[in-house]
Amino acid sequence: MVAWELHLLGSWELLRDGTPLPIGRRQQRLVASLALMGSRPRSYLAGLLWPESSEHQAAGNLRSSVFKLRHQLPDLLDRSLDPLRLADGIIVDLDRLRWVAQKALAGGLPGPGAEDFLFGSELLPGWYDDWVMYEQERLRGLRVLALEAIARNHLATGNYEAAISAARYAAALEPLRESAHKLISRAQTDSGSRADAQRTLLEFRRRLWTEMGVAPAERQVVNRGPAAARPQAGWAARAAASRTER
Repeated sequence: MVAWELHLLGSWELLRDGTPLPIGRRQQRLVASLALMGSRPRSYLAGLLWPESSEHQAAGNLRSSVFKLRHQLPDLLDRSLDPLRLADGIIVDLDRLRWVAQKALAGGLPGPGAEDFLFGSELLPGWYDDWVMYEQERLRGLRVLALEAIARNHLATGNYEAAISAARYAAALEPLRESAHKLISRAQTDSGSRADAQRTLLEFRRRLWTEMGVAPAERQVVNRGPAAARPQAGWAARAAASRTER
């Protein structure tokens, strides 16, 4: 049985039985979209991946990409024609990240190295498609929430050094996020480092004033997570409007 692995964190890589496989850019984006979003109708994928093309041309591009994948990498895609999905059993590194984050949000400690993993796991860096950037921001928001949850868990058990480390990771991902800096300050205070706690909040206030022109009390916590719906364009939006996206 073929063992497939798909890496989306840090860089793109597709492996079959441990061997990296070359794959075209269009096919990469199709596989990545299915790994990120799950099963999707052909009309949705065509509009998502080729938003500037006509409906006819986008559908043709999708047919070509699917044909190449089925011909060059059999068993990577499920046999269904519409909607399209990846075959069962493919190991995707993003799934582990989501599991770690959800365990942290549920109040547990995911295990050694979880903070480093959450902090360092950038989704498809260097990809600038609108839909990829949306997913990058969404995943970054999840990572920040998970890191803050880990920090609070460490605070509750008196592990102040670990709490500060996790909260600092969250603040590094979202530098203007007030809650992360407050967690750092609280851990420093509880550990007896009141001067460090005051310095942390002072530096945050200065940065907030410099970059935003406001003080912390005048605004809500800054969160760069996406508030808008996934980008759609023209006919693609109409095609997707009647379907459940997620």
